[in-house]
Amino acid sequence: MNIFVLLTLALALIILMLRRKISIGLCMLAAGLFIWLIRSARIGDLSTALSTMMTMPRTYDIILALYFVMCLEIELRTSGALHDMVEALKRKFSGVKVLLAVMPAFLGLLPSPGGARFSAPIVEELSRSISIDQNTKAAINFWFRHLFEFSSPIIPGMILACSIAGVAFGDMLRHLSWLTVLAFATGWFVLIRPIRAELDLTSARSDAREEHGMYLALGSVASIFILVIAFGLSASIGTAAVVLAMVVVLRAIGRPVGVKEIFVGALNKKMFVDISGILYFIQLLDVTNVLTEVVAAFQSSPLPVPVIIACVSLIIGVLTGMSQGHVAIVMPIVAALGAGNLDLAGVAMAFGVAGQMLTPTHFCLIVTMNYFNSSLLGTLKPIFICEVIILTIFSAFTFLTWSSP
Repeated sequence: MNIFVLLTLALALIILMLRRKISIGLCMLAAGLFIWLIRSARIGDLSTALSTMMTMPRTYDIILALYFVMCLEIELRTSGALHDMVEALKRKFSGVKVLLAVMPAFLGLLPSPGGARFSAPIVEELSRSISIDQNTKAAINFWFRHLFEFSSPIIPGMILACSIAGVAFGDMLRHLSWLTVLAFATGWFVLIRPIRAELDLTSARSDAREEHGMYLALGSVASIFILVIAFGLSASIGTAAVVLAMVVVLRAIGRPVGVKEIFVGALNKKMFVDISGILYFIQLLDVTNVLTEVVAAFQSSPLPVPVIIACVSLIIGVLTGMSQGHVAIVMPIVAALGAGNLDLAGVAMAFGVAGQMLTPTHFCLIVTMNYFNSSLLGTLKPIFICEVIILTIFSAFTFLTWSSP
């Protein structure tokens, strides 16, 4: 069976199952098994994919990072720090629309696979006083926390891309950072502008408790930044350290939260099943050589090189749902075609990120949908509109400014 026909059928299976209210993890598992059945049907491939998934450090870093982020969210929410932070910031900004965009973006600076779970309750808290449906809340949380995929010096995909493609990190940031501004403007136009919310012109001063809550919430996030960036800890270990420290800090300042409430309350079976299903799906794509064949199919086509890179990056981004995935597969091709080619590397990043923003294999999307109980299609519809706008502008700009290697 043609590889693209196979992927189309797998995607149709996912959509059909989602419409029947089946969890996304089971949908991805079913799609992976369908691909395996058509491509291989060897029991050994199933066990290989499972053993690879179970032995990869990435698997446990993702799951544990997500777990400890949920622990931290429980600490801040139950202690009242989360509510106090939102109230303090609402007074400082005299409204919620700016905060709905800024807060997920700020928290998105930390490249944690569970980060969407931390920004989601903030979006929920901010939107209590205005009328927004759950799909829009989910889309806002998902979109704005990924603004810095093109301009952050700590995004793993960006670091890996520059290393493989032979492009200076500073040059890549200068080349693509305008996309962060464009993504913010596009998200504001599509998601924030239609919201009807009056300015809150109440007192611009917060009380002492709200100020303390704000410092607690923002300080905990900043601490994770420091541990991950300055000390090189993994997201899971850095977040775990902050969670444990917060148990002591909250008790010391008179905002205690029960240990059992934190660590048992963060256990979310459905979430972990969904994440495991996605990770296994990705490994099944690998053992059945689907990713390799997609790349080979485009390499042998008569399309122009930039179009090939764009198409491959978009499809691999959709299939893997993570920046490291499309970067690891596509950037070696970019390097082979012309090491140091900034334009080609930029095309790969822009279209790869678009792919990872439009797929149910993206962990942040699953986390967000689970929290807001939103639908896949309802959440992705405005995201799709945003990506069409961005890719159209980016493609036109790149075509006009393209410089041959």
